[in-house]
Amino acid sequence: MTENKEFIAFVNRLKTLSPTITEEQRIGLLRQGVQEYSLTPDEADNILKTSGLIVGEQDSYFDVLGISIEELENLSEADLVAHIESVHDKLYRVSLNAGGRIRSDGRTEEQWRTLLNQARDTLLDPEIRPLHYTTLQQTETSLDNGITHLSSENMVLIPEGELQYGYVDAFYIDSFPVTNLQYKLFLDANPQWKIPKVIDIYRMRKYRDTDYLKTWIRNIYPTGKEDHPVTWVSWYAAMAYAQWLGKRLPTEAEWEKAAYGGLVGNKYPWGNSVDHSLANYNNKIGETTPIGNYPANNYDVYDMVGNVSEWCLDEFDRVLNQSSSQNNPNMVEGESVEDIIESYTESRKKRVLKGGSWYSAIKDLQIASKTISDPWKTESFIGFRCVKPINP
Repeated sequence: MTENKEFIAFVNRLKTLSPTITEEQRIGLLRQGVQEYSLTPDEADNILKTSGLIVGEQDSYFDVLGISIEELENLSEADLVAHIESVHDKLYRVSLNAGGRIRSDGRTEEQWRTLLNQARDTLLDPEIRPLHYTTLQQTETSLDNGITHLSSENMVLIPEGELQYGYVDAFYIDSFPVTNLQYKLFLDANPQWKIPKVIDIYRMRKYRDTDYLKTWIRNIYPTGKEDHPVTWVSWYAAMAYAQWLGKRLPTEAEWEKAAYGGLVGNKYPWGNSVDHSLANYNNKIGETTPIGNYPANNYDVYDMVGNVSEWCLDEFDRVLNQSSSQNNPNMVEGESVEDIIESYTESRKKRVLKGGSWYSAIKDLQIASKTISDPWKTESFIGFRCVKPINP
């Protein structure tokens, strides 16, 4: 109960400073409730739902005060407070002197002064400031090699380049497989993907078999497994999760590009050999392990082989198209990636799995290896991760 009260007090303080939060901040608060206050996802979610916080667009308080993040990074806390107070007071006095005019942004000066106060109070609070700062990092646009793109939480940029069967444009990929906690947040926001009631099992069988989320109880993942990859998920469920976040599943070519880590031609993400210090495989541990337990490859991508086999966007084909002139190849004949995503609920074709798992023999961990499964099938060794194109 103490943890509940502490989290409620934190949320109420945030509401006082900023009654509107973004969806990214809501998810961040849920994680905070689980990881820092030892709450269950449902407990944290209920607190947020009853808090009165509004989920919507939010101004950058750094922009409101005309302060750059870099200005504050090297300041002591005392100097930071003095700087923010000084900037705020100057802007506040200008607004008071402006009378009752309507500003160019459509706000009255009184509304602007309220926003100035919210900006000041948020950036002065050492606990709430990082939440606002992190949200801006997740959504700000940046420039890389002359291409404007969206930076994303826990994703890394994979550079464009050649594979033996085609050319792949640059893209973002999740650093880790999707975890149980992340999938629980998806279920909470999309209850149609919760474990179906007995009466609904037949109706939903088209998109997930009866083993869907087999080890979960009442739509709660196993105790202590929040940072393990989610398993027992179908291809359809993985596709729905990815769409929820504005992402998608990787093509087989994208998955291999990320897995090689720039070492194209080698068998594994780190070279031509693998052992149990590098990956979870061959049933040595007997189950999944938390994400990030093993070394990343040269692209800073973790768990590309072992732990869980990962769904890909593609239909199964024994050999990818060998034409090196093909751009961004996928194995759905005559369809673009966009076509696949738009009609994914109608497809019944088998789908590619890559990477091997905690259960797999060493030969199945080779980057070039693949297996297949029906898109509605779920298994204890199947999970997924997402990608996002630079220019969606």
